Amino acid sequence: MSDSALPPHRPLYTANYTNYVLGVLVVVYVFNFIDRQILAILAPAIKDELGLSDTQIGALTGMAFGIFYATLGIPIARLADRHSRVTIISICLAIWSLMTALSGAAANFWQLLAARIGVGIGEAGGSPPSHSLLADYFAPERRATALGIYALGIPVGILFGNLAGGWIDQFFGWRNAFFVVGIPGVLLALLMKLTVKEPPRGYSEGRTPEVHNVPFRDVLNTMWGYKSFRHLSLGAATQAFVGYGAIAFMPSFLVRAHDMSSGEVGTALGLIIGICGGVGTFLGGYLCDKLSMRDIRWYMWMPGLGFLIAVPFGVGVFTVDSVALSLLLYTMPAFLVNLYTGPTFGITQSLAPLAMRSAASALLLFIINIIGLVFGPTTVGFISDLLYESWQMSDVESLRIALLATNFVYLISFTNYYLGSRHLRADLQRANA
Repeated sequence: MSDSALPPHRPLYTANYTNYVLGVLVVVYVFNFIDRQILAILAPAIKDELGLSDTQIGALTGMAFGIFYATLGIPIARLADRHSRVTIISICLAIWSLMTALSGAAANFWQLLAARIGVGIGEAGGSPPSHSLLADYFAPERRATALGIYALGIPVGILFGNLAGGWIDQFFGWRNAFFVVGIPGVLLALLMKLTVKEPPRGYSEGRTPEVHNVPFRDVLNTMWGYKSFRHLSLGAATQAFVGYGAIAFMPSFLVRAHDMSSGEVGTALGLIIGICGGVGTFLGGYLCDKLSMRDIRWYMWMPGLGFLIAVPFGVGVFTVDSVALSLLLYTMPAFLVNLYTGPTFGITQSLAPLAMRSAASALLLFIINIIGLVFGPTTVGFISDLLYESWQMSDVESLRIALLATNFVYLISFTNYYLGSRHLRADLQRANA
């Protein structure tokens, strides 16, 4: 399948409007991660009130959300490759926001599980159509930067989720925290639908897709045919395995090991992940766009080096006695592991044919979230409960060892990005042939 060139055309959108679209999508992604991650900061209070185990908390944070988020992302992305991406994002935003608010009314584990499944279903339609929109608004040489800025929604969302969730929980209870962060997303969905325009497919490159209805098996065969994509997706997935597990249980670890309040934990983690993670997310895309002019393999080298260097800092986070030193050490992994986002999704969009871009993004997210989001938090919770119940460890030590063990999975991430870099040049040449 090939994509044909369009004749020269006058720009349809001003630079200011293009930046506005990026800004709106960033805010949508902020709400995506606020609603997704707020459960982690509220987990200690929810565990106490509903009498849950670490395994159940891990399932709520990972498996219940992740299975539906990952699997439904593919069919929703298929719709987005044929229909209005703006409409799809707006509807999905409204759904996940309402389900977040309903989480505050849960009376037991099963009701909260159902609400989290609803959040996963809604959020499945967020990122793939957004990636496709940005690929059409931003040319390839600016794409990793744009996607890096878009990915700032992750640390900023975690920042606000931790801050709002921690302090609202401390003063007004965990139920009110869900209500407060969920309801504004419905208004944002209306703003998105009314003000963001749907661009022509391939607009940023002056191309148009020759095929508009591509079977998903063709998407899978095309993308998996690139060795660089195989390694990139596995590297990103194992990174997510560590990252989602740590984000889900870091608040619980700080409460248990260092006797911090939910407000203190929310402030500390919110600022660390929001600032350090935000800087890493932006610089990863920006620097790789610059360095790629010398060698395209920097799109793979930089994320890989970030994962490698993060490992010893992660060990320190969970082994030092001082809470101040633990939090100081945590700033480095928060910065380093976020270098991967812009380059990873930028390369995916550059490898994918125009008619496959949403689906290619959904495929990548499926791999990331099945391995990372579904199994990361659940594995940490399972190991913690196993050590606590079978080895008679304290709940502090059992969780500490679970988090330490998964930290070393970053070495697998590093290896995959290095191996992927060896095939990137040839794969990009083949994709653009």
